[in-house]
Amino acid sequence: MYKQKDDNFFEEILERNKYKIYRICNIYAVNPIEPQDLFQEVIFQIWKSIDKFEGKSSVDTWVYKITINVCLRSKMKFAKSNDKTDRFESIHFTPIDKEINTSEQEKFNYLKECISTLNETDTSLIALYLDDLSYKEIGVITGLSENHIAVKMKRIRKKLFECITPKIK
Repeated sequence: MYKQKDDNFFEEILERNKYKIYRICNIYAVNPIEPQDLFQEVIFQIWKSIDKFEGKSSVDTWVYKITINVCLRSKMKFAKSNDKTDRFESIHFTPIDKEINTSEQEKFNYLKECISTLNETDTSLIALYLDDLSYKEIGVITGLSENHIAVKMKRIRKKLFECITPKIK
């Protein structure tokens, strides 16, 4: 459908989806600096495959699919190489553009910690759910039925509630 890499189309996609992409990257990231790396990889993959977009789904759904796939690939690569590398956990990245509410940041860290205990499918589902997508939209992205998603989301919410409740009291 889009045979030429149209800069305006690409910029429109990026502008409309950049916060969604970053939120999902942040959920999958292992340490504070990785969301930027994942974000850049997603943007690169969108640019690289923009001429393959056929319009069979909405552009936003297509972007979500790319984002989830890039994050899952990165997670698998990390899992394979984790035994062979050391991570520099002492490096902390704090965005300069806004002040951080420590209470909210703490809650986010607890939620992220609990999400990291989920399997890959559940992590993808909760990431899309937290982005306010409907079960129908999540189904288009993941290939699961709405009913299956509803059942899984009920279980995921219960797991997350059980995980996070002791941490925030």
